Amino acid sequence: MTEIEPRSITYCGICSWPPEFCEFGLSKKKCQAWLETTHPDLYSRIYAASDMPNVSTLSLEKENKLSEELAKKEHKEELKQERNKQLKLSSKITIKRIERNKRKHIISISGLEIFEIDTKKLSKTFASKFATGTSVVKNAEKKDEILIQGDVSDEAKEYLEKLLSEKGLDDVKVEQIDDKAKKKKAQAAA
Repeated sequence: MTEIEPRSITYCGICSWPPEFCEFGLSKKKCQAWLETTHPDLYSRIYAASDMPNVSTLSLEKENKLSEELAKKEHKEELKQERNKQLKLSSKITIKRIERNKRKHIISISGLEIFEIDTKKLSKTFASKFATGTSVVKNAEKKDEILIQGDVSDEAKEYLEKLLSEKGLDDVKVEQIDDKAKKKKAQAAA
């Protein structure tokens, strides 16, 4: 029997597709530039034939129209990605410490939906990391919120900051709120 070696597949750093399929995406030019700088041998193998003059059955007017439409789509996609990044950087994650009894606390984490973080997986991660009970519930705004039993707000903040820095979102605010302090202020005002 002969052993078959597994194939190594290279994925694009821009669109995350195999480079052979990048031409069907909206960021074709960026993908080509990335492939040319990181994998020049693969770039020459894929795009060597496309450097030849294009002998197509389309008229020049239709070709120009198609290229203009593709350029518009690429531009819209770039603007959409930039808006999403700005939205992520301007939003914040809130970690609220809520007192249940005299010495028992619950930690509520909200604001994760913008960052495309799966709340159920993160809840399970917190449950195993902190050896405590966790759950995912809908808050008043109909958005997912993670509830963690115990006073682990500092550890949760560190973990979330590390998770966001892995995604390249170092500038996102992770804000801690103590619910007990608000109750004291409300009682002092009354």
